Amino acid sequence: MTERVDRALREFFDGQLDFGADGGWPAVLLVTAQFVLGGGKRLRPQFCYWGWRGAGGGDCEAVIAAAASLEMLHAFALIHDDIMDASDTRRGRPTVHRSLASLHQHNGWRGASERFGVNAAILCGDLCAFWSDAMLHGCGLPAARLAAARPLLDRMRTELSAGQYFDLGEQASGGSVEGALRVIRYKAARYTVERPLQLGGVLAGADPTLVRAYSEYGIPIGEAFQLRDDVLGVFGDPALTGKSVLDDLREGKATVLMGLTRRAATPAQLALIDRLHGDAGLDADGAAALQHTIMDTGALDRVENMIEERTAAALKALDRAALADEARVALRDLAILATHRQT
Repeated sequence: MTERVDRALREFFDGQLDFGADGGWPAVLLVTAQFVLGGGKRLRPQFCYWGWRGAGGGDCEAVIAAAASLEMLHAFALIHDDIMDASDTRRGRPTVHRSLASLHQHNGWRGASERFGVNAAILCGDLCAFWSDAMLHGCGLPAARLAAARPLLDRMRTELSAGQYFDLGEQASGGSVEGALRVIRYKAARYTVERPLQLGGVLAGADPTLVRAYSEYGIPIGEAFQLRDDVLGVFGDPALTGKSVLDDLREGKATVLMGLTRRAATPAQLALIDRLHGDAGLDADGAAALQHTIMDTGALDRVENMIEERTAAALKALDRAALADEARVALRDLAILATHRQT
């Protein structure tokens, strides 16, 4: 499945990279293509595909292209998210804005390389959003089915933007468990699992009962996915995640994990958290101190329990859903992949 999605993305980029413009534009397009094609779990396309199959859609290249369009949308979100977070790496490589800053510096262009990188990366992210539409509407599925799916896609993109704003607001306000849960509902659960599943289903003509069943499965799995992501952001192996454990801690990311830590912390532990969490100069020793505090308060164990509870609830909902056994098995496997991963 991931190979087919990657092939659809490569074929799309092949039609973009011969754009013919000069002024460094081909190099910028190449950086964008390398980012999109440079890895990732391809979860959203997979959920979209199996949402389609679960609703009775047959295997075809048109739905692969439609599903792959969500990966292009995800690239838009990641490029902009990395700018907002001032992240240096993504998937073990320089982020797009860092790569473009290096391109500016290598060519000896005028002005500040860092500012050029950020400005050009914003455009690259915007392009990925435009290209997502182009891929979906050029996928070859019937126009009536694409029109039926359009309101759902619009809602998905609005929810993604709202979730990103909620994330910024949580960081600005210091964060809370309730606020962090709202962030993962919009920024991860709906965007990563529920809406891709429903989009695939609607493209195949799913009835309202199945669309609701996809929500009952998708929301808890999407929340568990993000909770796992937050744990890996602090305790993951950078060789596997492609991201330093310092990034989220330096950013002062307002996660459920940190909200639970603050809630259970002693005054001394809270003082340490206030001093280190969000410190842009945080080093490995400071990160280790925060990791120990998170574990000592029991917050890590509580998040692991939340992941297990949500995964179990989603699998029960999946068992109740009226869909083909092949789709049920695939969605069960995807649930485990999303929530019990190391990357």
